[in-house]
Amino acid sequence: MTARLPAEDIDDVDPLEARTPESSKEPGAIQSPNLATLEAAMETQPGVRSMAATLLVIMATFYTLYFARAFFLPVTFGLLLNLLLSPSVRTLKRARIPEPVGAAIVVLMIVAAVGLGGYFLTDPAQEWITKAPQSVAAANVKIRKLRKPMEQVSKSADQMARAATSGSSSSPRPQEVTLAGPTLMDRFVETSAAFLAGVLETLVLLYFLLASGDLFLQKLTKMLPLFRDKKKAVAIARETETSISLYLSTVALINVVEGGIITLIMWALGMPNPVLWGVLVLFLEFIPYLGALVLVGVLTLAALSTFDSVGHIIAVPASYLVVNLLQAYVVTPLLLG
Repeated sequence: MTARLPAEDIDDVDPLEARTPESSKEPGAIQSPNLATLEAAMETQPGVRSMAATLLVIMATFYTLYFARAFFLPVTFGLLLNLLLSPSVRTLKRARIPEPVGAAIVVLMIVAAVGLGGYFLTDPAQEWITKAPQSVAAANVKIRKLRKPMEQVSKSADQMARAATSGSSSSPRPQEVTLAGPTLMDRFVETSAAFLAGVLETLVLLYFLLASGDLFLQKLTKMLPLFRDKKKAVAIARETETSISLYLSTVALINVVEGGIITLIMWALGMPNPVLWGVLVLFLEFIPYLGALVLVGVLTLAALSTFDSVGHIIAVPASYLVVNLLQAYVVTPLLLG
């Protein structure tokens, strides 16, 4: 018979040292481990998870998404716009308009709206882009005036350091070489080309998604064996689509209202091209946090290049921040919960 160990002594015994009866300890006898004790010891060991492998998978995922953003971004926007605009295509279908024709109508309306807005905003945007170097230079001059006392202190410290080192070192100072990078206009042209290519891909994908209608849902329901499962899948898909469409529509409406308010505020403050700033708010507000940060920087730069009064300069980004905070912490929670 196999020797039994008390339960409280299992943890104190090495499984490989647990042997069969004492008679097996004779010289030349084959000693085998106690399998019951070995199993109990293995069950008490905590599971060890490889954190390094998990970290590598996460890093590889972000790495892939970053370098494949030219592919994933149009696909993502196409899917979101499909969820937003599918109810419109179904409404046209009820009016006896085929889905491919309805999808073409919806996409053409989007292109017409964006094109019309771009037509009216091209001149102001081009004017600001052309004046960007001068605006940055003017902003730097005004910032230097505000930092003049600190610069004087720094200049005095540099002069003292040079005076201390000039006597001990007589070697000529090496000449600094600065490599000129791409200009702002070159970067704008390159970014615009990539942006237009992404927009075209998004529109093409959006058309095919809208024109296909419920094709993917129909294929999904065919895979389900029971009728109640098919009905449940359709209900879940419709509810999900309705919720996402309602959310995106509400966010778009909030951004439109916020853009209109910013347009009026910029006009009241005397900012040139107030409609341009309202349109920027409309689109950049779809980007959480980063969009607001970019808007604050752009508005501050524009105010620095336009006004001389410090209070007037601060009022431009501050007014946007007040409206944005009210939208984010009051209006949006009330409407979306």
